[in-house]
Amino acid sequence: MVFMVSAAAASGQVAGPGTQSDGRRSNNLQPAVPFLLISPDARAGAMGEAGAATSPDVNSMHWNPSKLAFMTNPSGVALSYSPWLRKLVPDIDLAYLAGYYRLDDRNTVGGSLRYFSLGSIQLLDANQTDLGTYSPNEFALDGTFSRKFGENFSLGSAVRYVRSTLSSGHFTVDQDRKPASALAADVSGYFKKPAKLLGKEAELALGVNISNIGTKVSYADNGEKFFIPTNLKLGGASTFLLDEKNRFTVALDLNKLLIPTNPERDSEGRIIAGKDPNRSVPAGIFGSFTDAPGGFSEELHEISYSLGTEYWYNQEFALRAGYFYEHPTKGDRQYLTMGLGVKYQVFNLDFAYILANQQKSPLANTLRFSLVFNFGANQ
Repeated sequence: MVFMVSAAAASGQVAGPGTQSDGRRSNNLQPAVPFLLISPDARAGAMGEAGAATSPDVNSMHWNPSKLAFMTNPSGVALSYSPWLRKLVPDIDLAYLAGYYRLDDRNTVGGSLRYFSLGSIQLLDANQTDLGTYSPNEFALDGTFSRKFGENFSLGSAVRYVRSTLSSGHFTVDQDRKPASALAADVSGYFKKPAKLLGKEAELALGVNISNIGTKVSYADNGEKFFIPTNLKLGGASTFLLDEKNRFTVALDLNKLLIPTNPERDSEGRIIAGKDPNRSVPAGIFGSFTDAPGGFSEELHEISYSLGTEYWYNQEFALRAGYFYEHPTKGDRQYLTMGLGVKYQVFNLDFAYILANQQKSPLANTLRFSLVFNFGANQ
C-alpha cells in the first residue's frame, strides 16, 4: 500500500487513489483522523449505519452516549472487528472494544477503545521522495457518563483521547514528523416515548449527538494544524411491537460534518468562492453551515443519510437491512447493508455486510463482526 503525504491529502488519510480511510472519495471536506467516523459495530453497520435513536446497546457510545442510561442489564462488554477497505489493500483492520456499568437506576458510565491498523505503508512526499516503510496505527480511548431525567429522557457526554502515528502533512528539513494527538468530547441527548401507531403498540425515539468536538492535530512541529471530524448526528426511530414475539424497527439518521469546507482558489491561491478555512475550532463548527463555495445547495449536499430496519423474533434472532447515501461530490458513499443477529442466553453475535458497486466503491464486500456479553442478563 502507498500512502501519499501531499498537500491534497494532508488533512485526511488516503487509503488508495482518491480514497480516504473512512471509505469516502476525496473532496473539499477532508478532516484529519477520519477513522473516528467509521461505524465500529455490526448491528448499526447492518442498518445503514443508523444508530442515533435505535434501542440502546453496549456500542451506543459511538452513536449516542446518552442511550447508555437506558440499558437494562447491570453491565456489558462488546468486541467488534472489521477487515477494512480490502478491495484496495489487504491489511487494514478496525477493532473496537466497548463496555458499560450502571451505577444506579439513573446513572451509567462506559468506556471504549478503537484501534485502527493501516498495515504496512510506504510513505512518499509531494515530490515522490521515498520516506520509508513502516506500520502506522491510530487509536481512540473514550470514557462516558450518561444520566436519565425522568423515564423518557437522558443526556450523555464522552471524553476522547485520539492518537495517530500516521505522518501526514507538509514537512521541511526543519520539521520533524511526530504522532498527532487530540482531546475531544461528545454531547448527546436521547428521548423515547410509548405510542400507538397503525393500531399497534410502538415506541418512538429521537436522538442527537455532536461528536469529536476537539483540538486540531498536527503531524509536524510548528506544522499546519487540521480539524478532526466534528460531526452532527440527528436521528429518529420507530419500533412496532407487533405481538409478544415480533417487533420491527425503522430508523433514519442525518449526518453533517461540522468542519470548514475548503474554498475554491484561483491559480495564485486566492479564494474566489467560499471562506478561509484557517480559523478556530468554534468558528469552524459554527461557520460550517454557511461556508460552502456553492452556497446553500452545496451545504445540503454535505448531509448524508442512513436508513435502517431491524426485525426481532422472540428477542432471539434478528434480521437487519439498510441504505447509506452520501452526495457524489461529498464522498460518494452509496450502498446497501444487510446483516443478522443471534442471541443465546447472555451472548449476542452480530454480523454485517456492505453490498456496494464492485467497480465504484472501495467498501464493497466489507464485513463486520460483533460479540456482545450482557452481564446479569436474564437467561
